[in-house]
Amino acid sequence: MEEEELKNIVEEPLAEYLPTRQAGLPTGQAGGRYTYADYLTWQMDEMVELIKGKIFKQAAAPRVNHQRVARKIITAFSNFLKGKKCEAFIAPFDVRLPIISKRNEDIDTVVQPDICVICDPSKIDELGCVGAPDLVVEILSPGNNKKELQNKYEVYEESGVKEYWIIHPNECTVIINTLINGKYQASRIFTHGDKVASQAVEGFVLDLEEVFDDMI
Repeated sequence: MEEEELKNIVEEPLAEYLPTRQAGLPTGQAGGRYTYADYLTWQMDEMVELIKGKIFKQAAAPRVNHQRVARKIITAFSNFLKGKKCEAFIAPFDVRLPIISKRNEDIDTVVQPDICVICDPSKIDELGCVGAPDLVVEILSPGNNKKELQNKYEVYEESGVKEYWIIHPNECTVIINTLINGKYQASRIFTHGDKVASQAVEGFVLDLEEVFDDMI
């Protein structure tokens, strides 16, 4: 393969995760794993995420129920957080989860949570967030369930995200994973008629009857 063709492949990752050799990508540094420094060089029409150095394509455009749930929850957080130090963000918004250091070359996980709340202003810069948000909300969509339930669960737990909410919009359910002694403990399944309170964002309560009242 010509050098220029090789360069183009490195700079333009194409598919959802495949083992590097199977995808036809060069092994490169750290056994073919990519970093945030690589991520910044890519010019992509579609959003991608890096999870432990592996490339994951985002699922297709969110469906109606996903959009409705996201809109209602970000509105609830935004209204509650007015005048407070915490701030809520909605995707697309890069969250870098450094393990070794904050250097771009050392960061191998860059995710775009549907919603995140950050209470430490020093973690926010012009590119997004560097470090663990206090709370993350992921809304399941066809095609992304494994990524949210397994891959992201692991990196959120390892990086110290205090609360990880998993919402299934079609089933109208919420599970809250709370970080206790470095491990997530799951709540019961919440649904219509429940009000859920956050421990990471003190005082915030979400009425699920309002969130799920117009699902189709």
